[in-house]
Amino acid sequence: MKVEDVLESQLQKRKQNGSFRTLKIADPKQIDFSSNDYLGLAQVSEIHQPIEEFVENGASGSRLLNGNKQYHEDLESFLAEFFKGESSLIFNSGYVANLGVLSSIPQKGDVVLIDELSHVCIKEGVRLSRAQHFSFKHNDLSDLEQKLNKFHKQGGNIFIVVESVYSMDGDESPLLEIVELANRYDAYIIVDEAHSTALHGDSGFGYCCQLGIQDKIFARIYTFGKAVGAHGAAVVGSKILREYLINYSRQFIYTTALPYSNVKTIEAALNYRQNHPELWDKLQKNISLYHEILNQDISKLNSNHPIQGVIFKNNNDAIQFSNYLNENGFNVRPILSPTVVKGKERVRICLHAFNSEDEVRNLCHHINQYFK
Repeated sequence: MKVEDVLESQLQKRKQNGSFRTLKIADPKQIDFSSNDYLGLAQVSEIHQPIEEFVENGASGSRLLNGNKQYHEDLESFLAEFFKGESSLIFNSGYVANLGVLSSIPQKGDVVLIDELSHVCIKEGVRLSRAQHFSFKHNDLSDLEQKLNKFHKQGGNIFIVVESVYSMDGDESPLLEIVELANRYDAYIIVDEAHSTALHGDSGFGYCCQLGIQDKIFARIYTFGKAVGAHGAAVVGSKILREYLINYSRQFIYTTALPYSNVKTIEAALNYRQNHPELWDKLQKNISLYHEILNQDISKLNSNHPIQGVIFKNNNDAIQFSNYLNENGFNVRPILSPTVVKGKERVRICLHAFNSEDEVRNLCHHINQYFK
């Protein structure tokens, strides 16, 4: 059978079960309730004003060759201080950073325990490692402890990998309790802060720093492509962690470094967020308004994060509801199985600081009308 025929057969399966994906350009006339630009920083022209000076279009090499520039190391010093860590190391995206950490650090004989709702990059990362890896039930401390107790007796290091805020449900990880379990069973915690970066904490330094547990976390991964409104990521932790990743993370070693403009955008955006706490206040007001207006009998996420959603039992119903909101001027997207568990398909709704009160009210009105 020709390879094109094999691929076409697989695509037909996706079409038949309603999970076929296509690329779409957002309609500029629609109101944005879809992007991860929670604070609107991607749209703030002031952030780019300090970057007008031309330095170079690209770093032109990996960091271990000729691509390591002073502006990279300056940013890493800034990020270490901003996120209250000993050191940091820049990666080209959050996906790549998770792959880089999880594929290189766990060794043969180690065990990695990941929350079952962790992002696919976490799952792919542990598959690339030489360690055993197992999932525990989402935010289930009892299930996690049961596995910790089992593998603690086998020797080797144990790693617990979670997200501070989960990208599909918008709920927070019980990090304080996980820290207690890690101490009890001598485990190391790795936290993906993708959806808390620039949101949680006084200056947007993430959920771990907000809880004051940053020194108890082995590695923290911060993503800049969401609320920071830029691109790239950083791993924050000890100096030994940084040196190890420079030497053993293939995703770092063999990748061309981020360009000057990208690096400066990250620093400028984080400084802007730190100086504009009102953006987080406005976002929280929109979240409260959304929950206040939406009918309580609608099957929706119980989330205090800008990630919201309406839950359905199949792909087709989610697609139909998404189309309805699109036709009424709202930019939203359906999240279909296998991206989420079958029977929990949804239309993901992201609230933003730049959404007006009238826009949030209008969105809720159309959702309520649909379910009447």
